[in-house]
Amino acid sequence: MSFPNLLELHPHLVEGIRGRLTANQPLSTVTWFRTGGPAQLMFQPADEDDLSLFLKKLPKDVPVLPVGLGSNLLIRDGGLEGVVIRLSAKGFGAIEEIGNGRIRAGAAVPDKRLAEAAAKAGLGGFAFYTGIPGGLGGALRMNAGAHGTETCQRMVELTAYDRGGSRHVLTNADMGYAYRHSSASGDLIFTSAVFEGVPQDEAAIRREMADVVEHREKAQPIREKTGGSTFKNPAGTSAWKEIDAAGCRGLTVGGAQMSEMHCNFMINTGEASGHDLELLGETVRARVLANSGIRLEWEIKRLGQFGAQEKIEPFLGQEGEAA
Repeated sequence: MSFPNLLELHPHLVEGIRGRLTANQPLSTVTWFRTGGPAQLMFQPADEDDLSLFLKKLPKDVPVLPVGLGSNLLIRDGGLEGVVIRLSAKGFGAIEEIGNGRIRAGAAVPDKRLAEAAAKAGLGGFAFYTGIPGGLGGALRMNAGAHGTETCQRMVELTAYDRGGSRHVLTNADMGYAYRHSSASGDLIFTSAVFEGVPQDEAAIRREMADVVEHREKAQPIREKTGGSTFKNPAGTSAWKEIDAAGCRGLTVGGAQMSEMHCNFMINTGEASGHDLELLGETVRARVLANSGIRLEWEIKRLGQFGAQEKIEPFLGQEGEAA
């Protein structure tokens, strides 16, 4: 499937732009699941000024979606209408110490790279990022966390651009952080953030980081095409326990499977479509609901249009009864 070429419909968009513009860019090349249809237009801005200019020029009725490393993203087979903005490491991947235990980092920085920079600076509190397979833009948006620490405990303030290209600085309090959630406006594109740690011996930090890596390698299917944790943990229990209890460990739909190693991880075993993966997820939700009455919430973001003849109802359309 392909969309009408936005660059042909709006040729003025390229004027003065220094970043890369690609019509009908396949998103299967940028998501960890390696599935999904194209973006109508992908824009990789050169820097903040380039991003601001493009947003000011883009017609207001064209949808915009920022995409980071694609680690927890499921793109449907019909693709994404509008513009996908993907921040480059060159323009948004800088890290610098700014004193008083603080580090400024670009939104394109991988989480584990921030952990490494903090360790070198002798700043504790960042080891948990070693085990999160994503970038800081996504971590800031969803309050990513692991091993008892969340992004909201380290982030001081961030810089963002709105749909009209205006710059904003948001404090931690402005973000309305909760478990795997922020209340920041969905049209904001985060470009950088300031984080604060605590002084700690580098050797001790690196032991913590090694423990995180060891746990991840033993417990998670990190060498598979996966999107990380599929569902949020419900209150008072763990998603994987409920999935296991419902008999869904190893469950398959087409080329998609709930991992045998960690059954809250969904994997593409080779040729899964976006439809296979989402149908598997909703099948799991329906079976958990029938087994325990718990309504699992997706942690993976599912975006875009279904392919031709495709449609999937939440909980397979049986929210009020056993599946």
